[in-house]
Amino acid sequence: MPGTALFVIGEIVGVHGLDGKLRVRSYAESIEAYKPGFNVKLESSDKNDEAWYEIVKSSYHKKGILLSLKGVEDINIAESLKGKEILIKRGDLPEPEENAYFWQDLIGLEVFDKERGLLGKIDNVFPTGANDVFVVKSGKGKKEVLIPAIESVIIAVNIKEGTMEIDLPEGL
Repeated sequence: MPGTALFVIGEIVGVHGLDGKLRVRSYAESIEAYKPGFNVKLESSDKNDEAWYEIVKSSYHKKGILLSLKGVEDINIAESLKGKEILIKRGDLPEPEENAYFWQDLIGLEVFDKERGLLGKIDNVFPTGANDVFVVKSGKGKKEVLIPAIESVIIAVNIKEGTMEIDLPEGL
């Protein structure tokens, strides 16, 4: 059920002021994921401490986002939320643009190079500033290949079939 799947869109990294504003490291490319009225789940890494909150206000701030949540109205409550991941229902997110994908949809895809064949599966994705990088792992030894997410390398992505076709440049 794609509408009920939860996606991690950010992490609370600190507080701002005394009135409960949260500083967020956003994993979403757009502030649209933090639209007032949306409900988000805050979750600890141990998954035992979680709660749902309504977004009241969001704005860009330095290299992240300031977020106000209903019920988080002072610094003490805000401090207790530091380190939590922010999750949202997939159905609340706008659909990605053409040839853009949610990272979570890419994890697990089998990656085939047009010359070398199957390289492994996407294990992780991380941003570098210029472009994202796919971490592809294969075999029991978990050999790792880093693949830049750029048009000249990515030939085709088929989420339904669980595959990505690439053309790795010489030396990668």
